[in-house]
This record gives sequence, structure tokens and C-alpha cells, in this order.
Amino acid sequence: MELRMHSHHYVARTPDWTAAAVSGFVAGAVVMVMELFWSTVIINVSPWAASHLVAAILMGPDVLQSTTFSMGVVIAALAIHYVLGAIFGAILAAIIAPFHLDSSIRMSLLTGAIFGLLLYAFNFYGMVSFYPWFAEMQNGVVMLSHILFGMTAAVMYRQLERYRSDD
Repeated sequence: MELRMHSHHYVARTPDWTAAAVSGFVAGAVVMVMELFWSTVIINVSPWAASHLVAAILMGPDVLQSTTFSMGVVIAALAIHYVLGAIFGAILAAIIAPFHLDSSIRMSLLTGAIFGLLLYAFNFYGMVSFYPWFAEMQNGVVMLSHILFGMTAAVMYRQLERYRSDD
């Protein structure tokens, strides 16, 4: 039986950018559905509250005065959410590809979880100085949703990348 060790040192390997963007987009959708379910079924708050928080990045903090449904707010929130998802998926792929961190499902999941945790810290501790309304979302559930994002994006990228080398 041959034992193959995957080295995780830097190698000049270009990510599959299409797979990266799609992976981030899909992971963003998974997290959004989870957050809608969580907010409405588990903690019984308006399903539109998170949309208002995200839309305020583009539309300004006046949007935060209400948490009722608004088509403009939802469109802005979706656009921001999915664009950021694709961007973060690309950043994750740029980390995964050159270090062969997609060599196994376990390695992809671990990489994605760490990325999600770092993304949570960046979003809710770093960016809060620019968008202070996100401070109210510094909690374990939001942290777990970011870890889920990273894990989903990493595994999706592993499955979708066209140029993966299995050696």
C-alpha cells in the first residue's frame, strides 16, 4: 500500500477564480438561509433585521430605524452579501490553492473553519469602527455562521475547482 503525504508548502498554483466566486456565493446563500431560519424560528426576531444591518453599509445608518420589509433594503443587502461572499470566496481560494489545503475534505473543512473564524474577527471587531451597528452582532451564533461560511466555501471550492492536482 502506498502512503501519499500531501505537503502544504507554498507552490505557485493559481486558484480557479470562477470556482472561488461560485463557492463564496453558495456559502453566502447557505449562511443567509441559516440566519433567516435562526432569526425567525429560534430567537423570534424580524427576519429583515439582518438585511437592514447589511444594507446600512450602502444606504447609511438611517436604514436601521426600521426592521420591516423594504424591497430596496433587501436588494441592497443581497447585493452586498453576495458580492462580499464572492470576494471572500476568492480570498479563501487564494489561500487554499498555493498551499494545497484542498488535499482532503478534512483539510478543506479545517482551513474553512479557521478562515471563517478570522473573517468573523475581521468583520465584527475590525470593521466595527467603520460600521458600529455591527457591534450588536458580536455573538456565538454569528461566529458559528462565519465558520459555516468558511467551511462551505472551502468544500465547495474543492469540489468545483477545475485545475485541482491530486498529487
